Amino acid sequence: MRYTFVIMPRVLLLGLIICIIQTQPVQADTPLIPDNEACLTCHINPDLTVTFADDSTISGHVSRTGYNNSVHGAEAMTCGGCHPDHADYPHPELKTTDSRSFALELNQACLDCHPDQDRHNQDSNHARARAEGNQDAAVCVDCHGAHNIRLLSESRVEIARTCQQCHATIYDEYSQSAHSKALVEEDNQDVPTCVDCHGAHIMEEPHTTQFRLKSPSQCATCHADEELMAKYGVSTNVFDSYVADFHGTTLVLFEKQSPDAVINKAVCYDCHGAHAIRAVDDPEATVIKENLLETCQKCHPDATSNFPTSWTSHFQPTFDQQPLVALVELFYTILIPSVLGLMGVFVVTDAGRRLVNRAKNRTNKDIS
Repeated sequence: MRYTFVIMPRVLLLGLIICIIQTQPVQADTPLIPDNEACLTCHINPDLTVTFADDSTISGHVSRTGYNNSVHGAEAMTCGGCHPDHADYPHPELKTTDSRSFALELNQACLDCHPDQDRHNQDSNHARARAEGNQDAAVCVDCHGAHNIRLLSESRVEIARTCQQCHATIYDEYSQSAHSKALVEEDNQDVPTCVDCHGAHIMEEPHTTQFRLKSPSQCATCHADEELMAKYGVSTNVFDSYVADFHGTTLVLFEKQSPDAVINKAVCYDCHGAHAIRAVDDPEATVIKENLLETCQKCHPDATSNFPTSWTSHFQPTFDQQPLVALVELFYTILIPSVLGLMGVFVVTDAGRRLVNRAKNRTNKDIS
């Protein structure tokens, strides 16, 4: 491993850095962690790099402001908390021969302080990929960064961009969605990002039957929340109406009785899309009238133009929009309780009559 200062010789540059640190005050809004200042004497240099045996490099630069304002800096954590073997200078030779191995080795420092996240991550898609030999699968620093770690609530808009580093194609789809546009363009913190649907550390495999079966409930987290949906004038009937129709009823039965069985009944993302979920007034939305037939034909290839018209979407049928369906529903709403009620009355009165008859017969026998 080689520590390389770019542009200027090491001694001159180190002296210049010390002069700058001593003559320039720290910004008033930047907290100072005295125990870290010795490290920053060198690492504040933006051109500091670490070169490994395979010629891969990483930046050795640490922003004082970035770190001190991070979640670790807010707790006044010192550099030695994550780099205990680098307290002395010159630093010991690194055993790793490439930058990725260095990141994987240093990642253990995160796990030592965050055992709960480590336990969850062990069952994640990323952990399985690493176990199968993919060393590029994400670890803590790939998602959270190394020195400028912020709370998710402070960097929610950056979550999808972080995932983009490995999932660029999916990010391109998400960036066109109603969710992404609301988050990026309107700074709407209510809309979901990647971790809301996939999880942050558990990160399940999205192609499993279990993920598919529970996906409607995942969507219902927001779309069945009356208080949240009322803010945007969106009906919360979407989940209940889905569960009540053929697709949802079958799905719920499978989820309860055969959770491991493969099922091809439509879930939310089959119709609306998984990442490129468009607003219902978007001409490219998969669920608007002009595009709905094509959407249905993904599962029903023989469907014709009148096939989607039989669906009342996620709303209760009304006499204004679906008068025939509304009339039939009203008919059965009255008929079924009436029939059951009359049958109940018949059973009760018949039982009463039988008891009366038995009493009369018993009285007649006693008289005779």
